[in-house]
Amino acid sequence: MSLDGHYLEVSDRRFERDGVRYITYRSAAIARRHDMLLVVPPGAAENVPLVVLLHGVQGSAWAWAFEGGAHETIARLVDEGEVPPLALVLPSDGLWGDGSGYLAQPHGPDHEQLILDVPRIARLVDERITETSPIFVAGYSMGGYGALRLGAKHPAVYRAVSAHSSITSLAELQEFVGDDISGVIADSDDASVLYWMTRNATRLPPVRFDCGVDDRLIEPNRALHEALRSQDIAHSFDEFPGGHDWDYWRTHLADSLRFFAGRLGY
Repeated sequence: MSLDGHYLEVSDRRFERDGVRYITYRSAAIARRHDMLLVVPPGAAENVPLVVLLHGVQGSAWAWAFEGGAHETIARLVDEGEVPPLALVLPSDGLWGDGSGYLAQPHGPDHEQLILDVPRIARLVDERITETSPIFVAGYSMGGYGALRLGAKHPAVYRAVSAHSSITSLAELQEFVGDDISGVIADSDDASVLYWMTRNATRLPPVRFDCGVDDRLIEPNRALHEALRSQDIAHSFDEFPGGHDWDYWRTHLADSLRFFAGRLGY
């Protein structure tokens, strides 16, 4: 399959399991190949809503599926009638160092555009995903940072945003990665979740985020919540038992999917 003159490689359905498709393509945003996974539950119809799930530091495209069981979670929720069929797309962050933060580098790969391009690639792979499919974004840790920042910066792209255990600033991201990210982005405002939420306050899609009370990021998440509340920026924030780990993210992915279903009137 051709994509902008480059080959798009898609797994053979005969060898796939549990509805998980594997995709590799050449991304112009990062000038090299990129991997992502796609899950479209049975019963999905044309214009199926698409959920972009972003992973954390040191993760990759497979993390939400094979550490988080995202494909099993959506199948269960659909079977139980809690949500309609929602397609899940699981991209990598571009695999820069230990984590790109889903940011555009001044003179290097554009990991932000990489994620913005993901729905277009998904449409090439499955015709039920269309130009009019609602798009949602969610993530954990660094992926939570990516979801909050991209959702706030590009409010017209996403129908709603949900984040778990989110990194909320470049300084926190630096604590999680082993690489020096001081030169990753030229504009500190552009890297700020709060900056974009404040700048686009009247245009934000519905936003929710949560964090475990034993998570090292609980105080930054509380601070973001208080900053948004002080400016009357609409959002919801929840605290739950748990820490910064897959037990927490596996459990609370369902909250994101239910939240998105609610935005569809389900």
